[in-house]
Amino acid sequence: MIRVRFQTANGQDIEALAEPGQTLLDIGQAAGLPLEGTCEGQMACSTCHVIVDAEWFGRLPGASEDEEDMIDLAAGATRHSRLSCQIILADDMDGLTVRLPAESHNMQGR
Repeated sequence: MIRVRFQTANGQDIEALAEPGQTLLDIGQAAGLPLEGTCEGQMACSTCHVIVDAEWFGRLPGASEDEEDMIDLAAGATRHSRLSCQIILADDMDGLTVRLPAESHNMQGR
């Protein structure tokens, strides 16, 4: 099992367990977190935006150009922002920590 720690915008830590191959979006939604994922993981929105802990950001596979373009539309994006639908969990990601931004907007829907 892979342990993932989500930090909510109000500072609460929520730990979730995952199997390799699951997406971070699916795990967050299963844990009841407000990761909307409007496009259902098709990388057509930014409502599953998370901010990856700096210690972990460089350890993850890099974002594609399409993902980076979509992150540009995310509310509160930082240099450590990723779309949780694009992070496929693997055994070496045990302990991954991400933070949920204070706000999210589906900029594609405007």
